[in-house]
Amino acid sequence: MSAGLRTIVWALLLGLAMLWWLSRPLPLAPDSLPGHVVDLANGERIFHAGGCASCHSEPGKDQAGDDRLPGGLELTTPYGVFRVPNISPDLRSGIGNWSDLDFVNAMMRGVAPDGRHYYPSFPYTSYARMSMADVLDLRAFLATLEPVSTPSRNHELKFPYGFRRALGLWKRLFLVDTPARPVDESDMLLVRGRYLVEGPGHCGECHTPRNGLGALRLDAWLSGARSLEGEGKVPDITPTGLADWPEGDIAYYLESGIDPEFDVVGGSMVKVQENMARLSAEDREAIAAYLKYQVSD
Repeated sequence: MSAGLRTIVWALLLGLAMLWWLSRPLPLAPDSLPGHVVDLANGERIFHAGGCASCHSEPGKDQAGDDRLPGGLELTTPYGVFRVPNISPDLRSGIGNWSDLDFVNAMMRGVAPDGRHYYPSFPYTSYARMSMADVLDLRAFLATLEPVSTPSRNHELKFPYGFRRALGLWKRLFLVDTPARPVDESDMLLVRGRYLVEGPGHCGECHTPRNGLGALRLDAWLSGARSLEGEGKVPDITPTGLADWPEGDIAYYLESGIDPEFDVVGGSMVKVQENMARLSAEDREAIAAYLKYQVSD
């Protein structure tokens, strides 16, 4: 082998080693967890704000009031089929044997207990904006639900999306914990609304268009997007898209499922609205306030 060829080979090996290092999972350290007194009522509130049952309950079953979480829903996307896992407290098929740190790392870092990267079909890019206290409360509430032994099924992804390690590089570009939009920090209603929409509510995951790498375009936050699961468009819920909706009508829609023209909520928004109806009136008002008054950077 010539000296020039050896140099090229070593450069390639060094580059591959650097990419491997850069793509490594970055979980939180054990001492990152705060001292925390669990609030189960708050955990239930976050459970409904996040619509956990909408994706993780049994497919095809009316999930209103059903807190069994066997998973099984299939999400057919341009990247392949993602299958929603069991997150019940079952020790074998669910997350019953996870530690608090395991759960926080999954929610806020997209890292599985075994160190693998999770795909962002699990919306940790939104959950990264949550407070750790709320994540721990959610974990405690999930532990009170009924264990279900239904095993989770693997995803079926197109090439090259099955190569999970590359998600480490993707996360370095797109996993952020800062707010998507500024608000008047002295207005607690707007601050609360932003938190619910951008964090546990993960509204941006459906209502924001994505770039060529599948990441949310923060420059077009909540401006509407193509549905990843089929034909159609998810609507614009910026102040422009909601120009004809008074703030009170937005809150009422989230509570009742009836829009200002007296049409009834439909499609995938049905389950979202059912969960929003289980929040407090103050939370729905906060969401409406943020959606109506959010501003661009």
